[in-house]
Amino acid sequence: MPAVNDAGADGLVRIERRADLGLITLTRVQAINALNMPMVTAVDAALRSWATDSSVTAVVIDGEGERGLCAGADVKFMREAARTDPEPARAFWRAEYRMNALIAGYAKPVCSLMHGIVLGGGVGISAHASHRVVTDNSSVGMPETGIGMIPDVGGTWLLSRGEHELGTHLGLTGVSIGPADAIRHGLADHYLPPAGLTAIREAADAATLLGLLADSGRAEDAAAARPAEGQPDWSWVRPCYSGDSIEEILRRLRSHPAPAAGQAADTIESKSPSATVVTLRALREAARLPSLAAALNQEYRLVCRRLADHDFSEGVRAQLVDKDRRPRWQPASLADVDSAAVDSHFAPRPGDELGLDPGVIKLG
Repeated sequence: MPAVNDAGADGLVRIERRADLGLITLTRVQAINALNMPMVTAVDAALRSWATDSSVTAVVIDGEGERGLCAGADVKFMREAARTDPEPARAFWRAEYRMNALIAGYAKPVCSLMHGIVLGGGVGISAHASHRVVTDNSSVGMPETGIGMIPDVGGTWLLSRGEHELGTHLGLTGVSIGPADAIRHGLADHYLPPAGLTAIREAADAATLLGLLADSGRAEDAAAARPAEGQPDWSWVRPCYSGDSIEEILRRLRSHPAPAAGQAADTIESKSPSATVVTLRALREAARLPSLAAALNQEYRLVCRRLADHDFSEGVRAQLVDKDRRPRWQPASLADVDSAAVDSHFAPRPGDELGLDPGVIKLG
């Protein structure tokens, strides 16, 4: 049995050692391991401690419970902060994004187990790892536009580098993808069936862990394990999402014969108009940025702006508080989204700067 070093984060994160493996397990099971500040602080502290500990040669990040690795962050808390004092929400994002950057630039192998639901902040704590494992029930997505927010935690960096504009589709619609597509489109690396995932969790040491990963499957194996997912036809995505505005993308989606294109248009039109416009620009900007750190700097600026926007509080209310699924967006239509207001999201402003060195983390 592994030695427990620290329960951490009021029992919401378990920090353990097994031989030369460092094990981080999110244990906020009732909330599908949604992240809060104590959890982020505990994960960050463990990673920083092990970074200079020669007796730790690899790290595993996992989530307890059958429902998933991590369903995101505690956005109800953020909504309350938006309505009272925004600083706790900003402080959380500062800590979370620095943790994301730490994982991405870690000098030792980091294996993330992306089982079940992996959304928003769950992507941030897993998809920047060096070894990203999905399994049969993995469902990976960035649903932020549905609550008036933008894909963050490095999501714009990851999505802007997806093949054939699939990342634009995921970012605007907020839909999730299964294990095969997560690998095909750069959000994961390895596929393991449930038994293989158990073997990873029970690995005696780093050499065993890395050996299991070396023998793991790819997208084709995940597709074979989930015939319903198979090899989806994404041929309509690139021609539709290569447009330069939400209006143009919607026009292309509506005119494309693929039924999935029309469904995507319906989905985008249900999201916050201002959030979709800001998201599209953020994705295009991220594609030109030199590093993940630069993208995180941009995202921090954007989420601070969105926190103060009506649509964030309204989106969380409709989806997670009242759960009526009837958000009243302001503005209610794309035609009424003010271009100057969008520009202001991207303009530097004292107090809304993360300050990561954009030359430190380069992932290709």
